Amino acid sequence: MTSPAQHGVAVVTGGASGIGAACCRVLATRGWRVAVLDRDVDRAHQVANEVGGKAWIADVGDEATLEKAAAEIEGNFGEVEVLVNSAGIIQQPKRPTELSMEAYDQIVKIDQRGTYLASVVFARRMLPRRRGAIINIASIAGMRPLPLHAYSPAKAAVISMTGCLAAEWGPNGIRVNAVSPGYTRTPALQEAINRGERDVSLLEQNSALGRLVEPDEIARVVAFLASPEASAITGANIPVDCGWLAAAPWGTYGGLRSYEE
Repeated sequence: MTSPAQHGVAVVTGGASGIGAACCRVLATRGWRVAVLDRDVDRAHQVANEVGGKAWIADVGDEATLEKAAAEIEGNFGEVEVLVNSAGIIQQPKRPTELSMEAYDQIVKIDQRGTYLASVVFARRMLPRRRGAIINIASIAGMRPLPLHAYSPAKAAVISMTGCLAAEWGPNGIRVNAVSPGYTRTPALQEAINRGERDVSLLEQNSALGRLVEPDEIARVVAFLASPEASAITGANIPVDCGWLAAAPWGTYGGLRSYEE
């Protein structure tokens, strides 16, 4: 069996769970040395041990701890070639009059500002080396209006900043792209389904493929964007949604049509 090509260091924020953990696993199998960056100490170390990487504890909402972690990773683990911004907070579909500004500000702080801050902190180190890849985990929620009045605008901002940073840092060889997951069977979503808070049939029937996305399907696209195979791709936003964006408008025509054998 051929061993995977050996690459440098890939940092995954929010790497202790969900899509972030899936990215850690897939990147490790592709030959990257993975730095798992998360504020959950136990789970970060668990994932790091699983993938043969190392854990760093930091909050992307805190500039000082993020700078400290970046310096330690570069000094003790290796030069960072890839950053995956997966840290984020989800939101319940509350009405604006019921959504506290504290909750709103926290979502924007982590999902939007945290993505920007981590990008700047690590790009500052990539720029002199004139190479690097940053992949932001956005969302289809940032591409359509949904009853997520903090999360959707924050993810739309992530998509916008992806293009801005791609143009800003492209002359120095840094590529910046986004992946927009659809409804993905993360442990958090599965727990909500198990509690009866989400109707899985509604999630499935509104996608062209009739199913949820699996976390490793997101991670494989991330790994592609991190690889040399994506060397000419920057400023892109790639939906990985089982066709939710394509299928949802068909509800006004009675829904999707199946073809019987």
